[in-house]
Amino acid sequence: MTLDDLQKIEFSDNSRLNFNHNLSRMNWLNIGGITKIFLLANSLRDLSTFLKKYEKRGKIFILGAGSNILFDDDIYDGVVIKLGKNFNNISKLNKNLIISGSSCLDKKVSEFAMESEIDGFEFLSCIPGSVGGGIRMNAGCYGREFKDIIVSVQAIDFNGNILTIPSSDIKFQYRSSNLSKDLIFLSGTFKGNTSKKEIIKKKIESLKIKKELSQPQRVKTGGSTFKNPIHQTNKKVWELISKSIDIKEVNKMFGDATLSIKHCNFLINKGKASSRDMKNLINFIKENVYKKTGVNLELEIILTSSK
Repeated sequence: MTLDDLQKIEFSDNSRLNFNHNLSRMNWLNIGGITKIFLLANSLRDLSTFLKKYEKRGKIFILGAGSNILFDDDIYDGVVIKLGKNFNNISKLNKNLIISGSSCLDKKVSEFAMESEIDGFEFLSCIPGSVGGGIRMNAGCYGREFKDIIVSVQAIDFNGNILTIPSSDIKFQYRSSNLSKDLIFLSGTFKGNTSKKEIIKKKIESLKIKKELSQPQRVKTGGSTFKNPIHQTNKKVWELISKSIDIKEVNKMFGDATLSIKHCNFLINKGKASSRDMKNLINFIKENVYKKTGVNLELEIILTSSK
């Protein structure tokens, strides 16, 4: 199938297909080149139509909120898919069950659960991402993870087949799962416990205060860069980084690619940092942490390749 063939696809729900689309405006770091094909899919029908026409003829990358991604500077030779308005719905199924579309922001789910008087979702208020990304990486903070609330995942594979996966069939680990990379998550069903709105609100406010005190706010950042090396040491990754490098000096070495002084596991784009700058900074940190502590850091942020 050629680009001309793709241009002829007719969508029913105002989905949009763009070519040579700029990715730098679609992620929190404001970094990236262009993707040959970009699809904003506003409905399952349009998404299924595209996948069946595309027939896995190239790479497919699913973009959520763009909060934990570092795109390459060069051309992404494939299709980037972002789920639109019809994947942003959220509803209450019964007194303690919620179903949320995969493009819904985590904090929106937390707010909805509070209004519905369902607790257990408070930690989502501090995760800067979408439901789909949270499921994929088993996102979490302050002692809670997606695995603690998920009941099932609704998905479509790259061939256009729709399936439901119960949580009992998913093997969640720290910031990962065994869910196939060839799945696009459509929605998730989640379970909490009944509570009072006032109690839930206080929990959320307490977590937000913790976050404000410990993490950079209102800057171009990609969230946590490295996973905590839980299988190698009981130390947090920020402790290892701060022990291994002089952050203020390192922040002079890679142009506008810097580390947060407030929390050194957060990359910050001070203005015009490139993907290469960020990757050089990441590699410098990994090398120096290993030399100093013997710990091999693993990335939490997702790196895309143009090849």
